[in-house]
Amino acid sequence: MSSAVDDTLLDDLDRITEVDVDGLLRAAALAGAQVRATVEGAREAGLDRYAGAVPRALVLITRPGLSPAVAKLLWALLGKPCPVPVVLTDTAPTWLGPLDMVVAHTDDPGDTELAESIDRARRYGAGVVLTAPEDGPVAAAAAGQAVLITPRVPVPPGFGFTRALAGGLVTATTLNLLRTDLSMVADELDREAERDHMQHESFVNPAKSLALRLAERTPLLWGLDDVACAVAAFAAQVIGTHADLVCDVAAYPQAASRTALHRAATSASAETDIFADPDDVDPSRSSPLRVFLLAVRAAASDPVRRLAVDAFPTADVLAPAEEITADETTCAAVLALRFQLAALYLGLAAGTTGGSSFYAPARPREH
Repeated sequence: MSSAVDDTLLDDLDRITEVDVDGLLRAAALAGAQVRATVEGAREAGLDRYAGAVPRALVLITRPGLSPAVAKLLWALLGKPCPVPVVLTDTAPTWLGPLDMVVAHTDDPGDTELAESIDRARRYGAGVVLTAPEDGPVAAAAAGQAVLITPRVPVPPGFGFTRALAGGLVTATTLNLLRTDLSMVADELDREAERDHMQHESFVNPAKSLALRLAERTPLLWGLDDVACAVAAFAAQVIGTHADLVCDVAAYPQAASRTALHRAATSASAETDIFADPDDVDPSRSSPLRVFLLAVRAAASDPVRRLAVDAFPTADVLAPAEEITADETTCAAVLALRFQLAALYLGLAAGTTGGSSFYAPARPREH
């Protein structure tokens, strides 16, 4: 059972400021600044040396933390048109050679396995682009030959998603594997952070609204395209980091093949009355399942989306392309940031992150 959420906290600016003792909301809001700083750091670190050098393979090394979600998103954004194989692996493969490019990210400067992988990739002559802290074994393994992009915008561990993503995107762009306007990504992330600012109340704040819909539920984060599925994986990571919710993540066709869960979700969705007063709902008699359909790519003539929406007409459809005019990369980054901020609001209100576990919610005065 997930922790009870004090939803009144979300619209009480004084209380939420007091609870967020570590400035986690502010750290998440620096997503756009991290993108700009990473692009500048990549240039100064010498990434341009690889301009136009199409590799034999692009190897994305995944380590515990944000790295797997970042790698999945990069893989999805590159997609089928990518002219080279994209390999996801947790260690550098033995077949690496001078024609290959390795991209990795970590918040842990002492990750010895990653340090060994970076050292191996260098010895085999592969190009290496690494976003990591400037000290420790990982940075030492990269010294001299790898493109090491160190943090320029101070944020706590676990808040470097857009830094890691920007590192991969600027690499893919330099190699002519993907066309991405990273300035647009950064600008739109700034706008999303403003929309989700703590001073905005829940009914006009997309992240707070999402947090309330996630609260005390079992979210089924079902993607309607590959990019959306990758964002869902990141969403599950940040929700598990800041709130004690268990999420299911799947592509919708895969979710539909799990007949018992899909049937239960269909039943729960059918019971949902969008006009019902939440105070009149008996939680003991309602299903905890809640379907969230994530879509990043355009919906035109999408049979998967039509099928999902027909099956779940009351589901939450999260489709940033319907809100902003931007490319897939930008829409994915915006949706990821919204989930991160929603997870933070949820954790702060439930006492599972920040200082709210030490905060006693206001009680009605006795007369």
